[in-house]
Amino acid sequence: MRGGGLILRKSKIEWCDYTWNPITGCRHNCGYCYARRMVGRFEGDIRLNKMAREDYLLIPAADGSEDIYVLDAPMLNEAGSPLLYPFGFEPTYHRYRMDETSVPAKVKIGNNIFIGAMSDIFGDWVPHKWIDDIFSVCMKYPIHNYLFLTKNPERYVDFGVPMGQANLWYGTTVTGDGDIYRVASLLMMNAKTFVSIEPLKERIGKDNIESICGAADWIIIGAETGRNKYKVVPDADWIEDIVVVADRAGKPVFMKNSLIPIIGEDNMRRDFPEQLRYSRVSPKMEKKLYDFCARCKGREKKSDMITLLAKSRRGEQPKQFGFMCPECFMRFCVEMGLDIPRLKELEDSFTEDLDDRESIKRGNNAVKLEEI
Repeated sequence: MRGGGLILRKSKIEWCDYTWNPITGCRHNCGYCYARRMVGRFEGDIRLNKMAREDYLLIPAADGSEDIYVLDAPMLNEAGSPLLYPFGFEPTYHRYRMDETSVPAKVKIGNNIFIGAMSDIFGDWVPHKWIDDIFSVCMKYPIHNYLFLTKNPERYVDFGVPMGQANLWYGTTVTGDGDIYRVASLLMMNAKTFVSIEPLKERIGKDNIESICGAADWIIIGAETGRNKYKVVPDADWIEDIVVVADRAGKPVFMKNSLIPIIGEDNMRRDFPEQLRYSRVSPKMEKKLYDFCARCKGREKKSDMITLLAKSRRGEQPKQFGFMCPECFMRFCVEMGLDIPRLKELEDSFTEDLDDRESIKRGNNAVKLEEI
């Protein structure tokens, strides 16, 4: 059965805003894989799904291994709900997730989008065409930052991924000294790169940490989660080793919440590279979200300013005619002898911007400025 549509939800992965999974399934067979564990809840009856041959295609895998699946529409269960993983963790191309309902198309403000949270986009079995299709969508919606993560970074180079673009980030996973060979591919790339040290399964040698920091623009650290979270619990010293070298190299470090029980909330680092800190918007959306302060002409988000409304008759609907930044609005009220409305935004703005020079005097229904 086929049908269904996209439900857009923020990601629970702390270092991104959204995930986009045009490809699901993987053949790495990692024992700690969270994605494989999740799939079982949403796959339905795989045997029956495979019997519905009219609903999917089977094509050769790029590496000559067992055939892989293509869906041009979601498969539905008997209740009419979409099956997210109808073939379990077998590699599947959900081609219907590439159109105008895709995550990059639906999210209008620039976000950090992790591509392939439920797969390895650059696994050897993935056809070249699938990867090409994904980059085509990325190029169509350049306001987003796109983050790729693979255990097969050699294919970044072999494929010839787009280089030199600040919104394309290429990462690889390192869990211990035995994975350090992967960072060599990042050194060959003229691109933004990151290393995900998750799960951290052993103390990584200092030389290898330096190799990671030399190859990556950003470092993410996390412990194993799920049923095996107590199998290998990193020591605080293992984490500190990485942070010390990263700080010396000037590389931002993002610690996942799985480290809180180990090092405590006060010692957590959630640093982002400059490029990933700020949202970008399309010109059309920018016009909707931003305007100029009527007084100082500074350009700010409309949501951060005071909306100016006017009406000439009782009962008439007020008409919006402009915006004013909080500081200008307070100064205007003082100059005109008006009480400043008790608005949290005004108190916050005053506290942040004017605390060294002015004071707030609270009355029952208003906030007044003295000596402004």
